[in-house]
Amino acid sequence: MIKFSIILPCYNESENIIDILERFGSIINVSDTELILVNNGSEDDTALILENNLYKYKFARRIDIPINIGYGFGIINGLRAAHGNWIGWSHADMQTDPADVVNAINICRNYSDTEHLFIKGERNGRSAFAKLFSKGMKVFVRIILKQQLTEINAQPNFFNAKLLDFIKCPPNHWGLDLYFYYIAKKAEFNFERIPVLFPKRKYGKSKWNKGVFSRIMFSLKILIYCFEIRKNENNKS
Repeated sequence: MIKFSIILPCYNESENIIDILERFGSIINVSDTELILVNNGSEDDTALILENNLYKYKFARRIDIPINIGYGFGIINGLRAAHGNWIGWSHADMQTDPADVVNAINICRNYSDTEHLFIKGERNGRSAFAKLFSKGMKVFVRIILKQQLTEINAQPNFFNAKLLDFIKCPPNHWGLDLYFYYIAKKAEFNFERIPVLFPKRKYGKSKWNKGVFSRIMFSLKILIYCFEIRKNENNKS
């Protein structure tokens, strides 16, 4: 019986697919855990590699999205297809260790109130500049959303599937991490943070992080999205 579902959005991750499958296969309990790889409109050989290799890994299955509508869209489709009572997502680029997801699952196994549990990574070993940036974002996000949110984009995100009952208008874009974090806070879920590292990629390059300027622009987009969330919440009341 599947209890835990791990969603990995894959956009042009052909170089990482085999490593991902091998790594997860070596550390998860395959009797109660499934891995869902979402081929999110990839333009490289991701689909071909999945087709030729996925049958070897009985714990894994795939979802194909023909056109990349966005990061959030891929994850939401994966969450909706999940069989587990506890579900979540992480990155497929091997910058986040699959062992972090297993740590989250082990917390679920030993937690007394898993129906109101949200587990989220907290990055260690970051540069002083990155830490300062995060602190600044925390202040602005708190002012806008009236919630204490830290390390918004840290992976993994793992939670009880009942949280989906509170999810009404998830974004198709990169703001999905923020949206789920915020909704779980409002729903008074209990949070557990697990320390994670964020090393350099083994293959490929970041789809968005090209340096300081791209980090600034991404942060501005996050703040603009905070206002959108607040507007939507005000319209509900």
